[in-house]
Amino acid sequence: MARPVFRTTGAARDAVPRLAHLDRDRPFVEAARRDPARFDALYRRYLAQVYSFAYYELGDHHAAEDATERTFLAALANLDRFEERARPADGEGASTFRVWLFQIARNVISNERRTTRRHPSEPIAETTVIADPLDVEGDAVRNEEAVAAWRAVGRLPGDRRRAVVLRFVDEMSTAEIAGVLGKSEAAVRVLIHRALRSVAKDLGPRR
Repeated sequence: MARPVFRTTGAARDAVPRLAHLDRDRPFVEAARRDPARFDALYRRYLAQVYSFAYYELGDHHAAEDATERTFLAALANLDRFEERARPADGEGASTFRVWLFQIARNVISNERRTTRRHPSEPIAETTVIADPLDVEGDAVRNEEAVAAWRAVGRLPGDRRRAVVLRFVDEMSTAEIAGVLGKSEAAVRVLIHRALRSVAKDLGPRR
């Protein structure tokens, strides 16, 4: 028997989000919903990225590790509530699961800051920037200009810093960053533009 075809028109069609293509993480999400033990594939896929984001936000390895674990525990516990919202603008190979995961990470990091305010960590601007977030003991030689630039990034105000880290460390698209920060893509582009101008101005006197 032929499948029924449902069509919508006008405002109703525009109001309903439609899946435009396969979220690259859909097979992993569906597998984890059937068997929570298979969530490990998503954990391994995004561990480094979530840890990196948490580290650049918190400036402390132990706090970042704790925030990372809390993020994945929350994602696993709430996996049935995740709803895919892929759009043509997201591009092929996009993952709305990753956006959802980083939204959780952002909330976890905010809670971490509130609970540790009485014992503040060393600010990110004064720490050594690491090339590989998992190689925290690595002794590779850091380029002095790169270190200075990332220290300048660490001094940026909240959303400007987050936008730069998500774009250049976690390599997210503008659409993904907009989803994580709850802003429009245009606002994200402005944030990144202003952030890079601020960093360039900050570094100017040193050159």
